[in-house]
Amino acid sequence: MAHKSDLIATDIEAYLKAHEEKTLLRFLTCGSVDDGKSTLIGRMLYESKMIFEDQLAALESDSKKVGTQGEDIDFALLVDGLASEREQGITIDVAYRFFSTDRRKFIVADTPGHEQYTRNMATGASTADLAIILVDARKGVLTQTKRHSFIVSLLGIRNVVLAINKMDLVGYSQETYDKIVADYREFATHLGKDGEIPFEIMPMPVSALKGDNIVEKSAGMEWFDGPTLLEYLETVPVQQAQLEKPFRMPVQWVNRPNLDFRGFCGQIATGVVKVGDQIKALPSAKESKVKSIVTMDGNLEEAIAGQSVTLTLEDEIDISRGDVISEAKRPAEVANQFETTILWMAEDAMLPGRTYIIKTGTIMAQATVAEPKYKVNVNTLEQLPAKKLDLNEIGECNLHLDRRIAFDPYDDNRDTGSFILIDRLTNATVGCGMIRFALRRSSNIHWQSVDVSKQARSKMKGQRPAVLWFTGLSGSGKSTIANLIEKKLSSIGRHTYLLDGDNVRHGLNKDLGFTDADRVENIRRVSEVARLMADAGLITLVSFISPFRSERRMARQLMDEGEFLEIFVDTPLDIAEERDVKGLYKKARAGEIKNFTGIDSPYEPPLDPEIRVNTVEMTAEEAADAIIVELEKRGILEG
Repeated sequence: MAHKSDLIATDIEAYLKAHEEKTLLRFLTCGSVDDGKSTLIGRMLYESKMIFEDQLAALESDSKKVGTQGEDIDFALLVDGLASEREQGITIDVAYRFFSTDRRKFIVADTPGHEQYTRNMATGASTADLAIILVDARKGVLTQTKRHSFIVSLLGIRNVVLAINKMDLVGYSQETYDKIVADYREFATHLGKDGEIPFEIMPMPVSALKGDNIVEKSAGMEWFDGPTLLEYLETVPVQQAQLEKPFRMPVQWVNRPNLDFRGFCGQIATGVVKVGDQIKALPSAKESKVKSIVTMDGNLEEAIAGQSVTLTLEDEIDISRGDVISEAKRPAEVANQFETTILWMAEDAMLPGRTYIIKTGTIMAQATVAEPKYKVNVNTLEQLPAKKLDLNEIGECNLHLDRRIAFDPYDDNRDTGSFILIDRLTNATVGCGMIRFALRRSSNIHWQSVDVSKQARSKMKGQRPAVLWFTGLSGSGKSTIANLIEKKLSSIGRHTYLLDGDNVRHGLNKDLGFTDADRVENIRRVSEVARLMADAGLITLVSFISPFRSERRMARQLMDEGEFLEIFVDTPLDIAEERDVKGLYKKARAGEIKNFTGIDSPYEPPLDPEIRVNTVEMTAEEAADAIIVELEKRGILEG
């Protein structure tokens, strides 16, 4: 006969195994400040731990308690602990917490309620299956309630618990509860198309502090016949929706340990894949069949959303990191231009024309942002005109990528329709967004091949194409030096063109002002012109203040390797202002010119320019001669 302790150990092992196999629900709590989010989370963590320990204790046939780690939780201390985190400033980030009951595992994103932390709420919502939106029963639906609800609908969350909290402070009044629910439903009709509410609403009267309708039914609210909060969270369906979507697996890396094995590794985003299934690799559109599904625990006949697997295929087709393996009959789309919705998350504004790194799935590319079509007033849902997006603002913007990528519209698939934007200089995440659809021009416009190449044009001119990019403060001497260099090059038979900042603003860029957004667009247009001139085989001299490193880097990346030379005309502000040939500094100091570089608009000097000249230490003629010598050393003047 087996020993009693062996039976207990076997039962516990079986229970823990079942715990591992439970479904997982990701949800977030949000709402206005002091609506009770921390208290609610504390109550659920406390109650769920009690449930979990009771189940383990029930496996004992004697009075000895088993399976418990640590002392029992004191609910008041737990809530105080959550509050102390906020006092220490941890609300700047999203706090993720894990708990479990006998039916399901949970990951809850505890997001701050303050308006300035809206970006953090969006971060928590981006991976959530469900949102608990808390409303203080004494205050009703507030502005922040509306803001968070809008973001929830925007990010595609389809299940919302409207938790009317602190019902004990309004005498458990059903009338108060019914009015808040009616107000919220009326507001929610404005979130969807044609008056449809974009998510399922489960209204629930609770008192997080007292525990009413959290785990146990409330004796004070017998009029409410719905489930408790935990009952609802345990039973709301989530995973099935992911399984019903078409199969998608972004390729994370290609595993080829030997010539006999080539596997494509990644986590299945949506759908189901089986051995023998016909798949399509995107963006190449090559097709094959699944030969095997390999995991650390052995081969599988099928795998589902959420699993990390390695797929081998029957055919040798070219697939790289960032590609998406799709169901062949219902493949993802491919494009490089999109209409998107962007939530801006950085202190520095999103400027149209600026290039950022976009990351979607496992691929990273260069993305240029167009001027917003509009931004949304999240308090009124009104669409407002906008030139840029500031911190926590949401707007509709077109994106242009430097390559075609596989995607699904966000409304169809959150996993393959979402992205983040990264600053190219700091590597900080500055925005998150949703792809709405591909622009028609993305598929209608194709690159036209021509027979006469850049190399052929350069050979005819007896030189190598180059872009000499002069940057520095107004009055530093950029235009003077560039003009001298062009004269010297012309005298020895070289083919050149000078793009000067003032001259270009008389024509191509006459519609632009001097705001940061206009400066970015100014440089974007000039960079594209310079690229075309380099393609023509010319030595192009660009003389622009170009105050931002990001735009100068963007210009560099448009050119071929070794073609772009950044020339920093390094003149201190006091010297440039002393010269003031055009009288601009005097006007800027008098307030007659706004957004003047060096006065009330920043200048970011180059960190590592190819050439640096100091016009305090040398004359313009000497600087021009020094640059010509450097061009000769680099072989640019040779045919």
